[in-house]
Amino acid sequence: MKFPLSILAGSVVALALGTAAASATDIETATGAVEIDRTPKTIAVYDIAALDTINALGVTVAGVPDRLFLPELQPLARTAEVVGTIFEPDLEALNALAPDLVVVGGRSARQASETARVAQTIDMTIDGTELLDETLARIETYGILFGKEDRAETLAATLDEDIAEARAAVEGKGDALIIMTNGPKISVYGPGTRFGWLHSELGIPPAVDDLGAGIHGDAVSFEFVASANPDWLIVVDRAAAIGSGEQNARATLDNVLVRGTKAWSEGHVIYLPAADFYIAAGGADATGRILKAITEGFTAGK
Repeated sequence: MKFPLSILAGSVVALALGTAAASATDIETATGAVEIDRTPKTIAVYDIAALDTINALGVTVAGVPDRLFLPELQPLARTAEVVGTIFEPDLEALNALAPDLVVVGGRSARQASETARVAQTIDMTIDGTELLDETLARIETYGILFGKEDRAETLAATLDEDIAEARAAVEGKGDALIIMTNGPKISVYGPGTRFGWLHSELGIPPAVDDLGAGIHGDAVSFEFVASANPDWLIVVDRAAAIGSGEQNARATLDNVLVRGTKAWSEGHVIYLPAADFYIAAGGADATGRILKAITEGFTAGK
C-alpha cells in the first residue's frame, strides 16, 4: 500500500540519530512539527479517535479517560489507568502514571497546556475537512512514532479498500441530507462542515447546497427536511453517541413530514454508528466502520 503523496510530504520525518527505538522523530501535529526524542513506552491518551488508532496498531496504552464511548475500546478499561476525562485531566493520576507522552485532540485539545506540566504532550486533533486523508496521515504518523510501520500499512490498506467500496456504493444513487438528532431537536450539515467530508470525499451530492459551515450545523425544522426532499437521509444520533438517554433518532424522525420524503418512503435512511461518527471519526477502526455503514446502506437501498 502506498500513502498519498500529499500525506508523505507533510506527515513524518524521521531523524536518523540511532536505532529505531531510540531515534528522535519529528511528527506533524495539529500545532506543527514536534520532535519526539525516543519511542514512547508509557503513554496516556485523552482523544478517542487517537485512542482508536493507537489501539488498532497494537500499542499498549497506560492511561485513558474515564469514558471510552466505543464498545471496541472497553477492554482498555481493564488494563489502563483512568487519568481524568476528555474535558478535564486528573493531573495527580497522570503524574502517578509517569507517562513518556500524552496525546490530546479534539475535545481534549484545550487541556494540552495542563497535561504538558506532567509530560510531553502532542495535539493530534483532526479537523475533519479532509477527514479520510487526515485519518491515513495519522495512521502513518502513529505507526512511525510507535515503531508499528507494518501494522500501519495494513490498516491504511484496509481503509483504502473501505473508501473505494463506499465511493462505488454511493455513485449515481442521488443526493443526501446529513441530519444530526439531539433528542427531539435536529440540525443539518452540508459541504464544508465537520461532517461535510461525506460529500467532498465520498462524492455524495448534497440535497441542499447553501447550508452554513458552522461546527454545530444549521438547526432546522421538519418542514425544512420535507422541503429538501432528499433521496437519502444520513442520520447521526448524538444522544446515542454520548449516552444521554434522550429520545433516539428513529423516534425523532418518525413523523408525517419526514415520512413524506423520498428518502423515507424508499427506505433510504442510513443510521451511522453514532459514537464512531460523532466521537471517534478519524480513528482507524471507527472510520472503517462508518464507511462500511455507508456502503451497506447505499447498497441495500437501491
